[in-house]
Amino acid sequence: MSDPAKTLSDRLIRNVHEVPLERFVRGSAYASDRVRITEGTAARKLAAAYDVVPAGMRVCPYHLHYAQEEMFIILEGSGTLRVAGEMLPVKAGDVICIPPGPEYPHQLINTSAQDLKYISIGTTDDPEICVYPDSGKFMAEANLGGAVPFEAIERVGDGVDYWSGEI
Repeated sequence: MSDPAKTLSDRLIRNVHEVPLERFVRGSAYASDRVRITEGTAARKLAAAYDVVPAGMRVCPYHLHYAQEEMFIILEGSGTLRVAGEMLPVKAGDVICIPPGPEYPHQLINTSAQDLKYISIGTTDDPEICVYPDSGKFMAEANLGGAVPFEAIERVGDGVDYWSGEI
């Protein structure tokens, strides 16, 4: 449903040079100035973000998706794509396509001395399960756009028996 108060331009167009960036910092390894580009737009099946990642930092942990597909477009700078157990160099102009599935755990790392600027685009397939191989966690989420979203983050192997708690 579109917001009648927004112009057609507001619903369809974002300029990454004009939207305010928000600072994100988590521990000593994760930092970015970022904006979720598609929030407030007419997008329904895609999500996109613009990140400016300082030297030595990354935005998210090494992970894989079971439902959602991602694409990263490197606009400026260089870094390393950690994917499927390998470290691949990336640079401005590279377009990275990551399909869903356990074959492609991934993480972008700014291994350069300059800012790494990129746009990430992903599908919003729901429900979704993400696995974090380094920490042994998984996240299950569903009904992301609904009034009562579901999200659970647990460690692999900490589950209960299927019949536990049932009558």
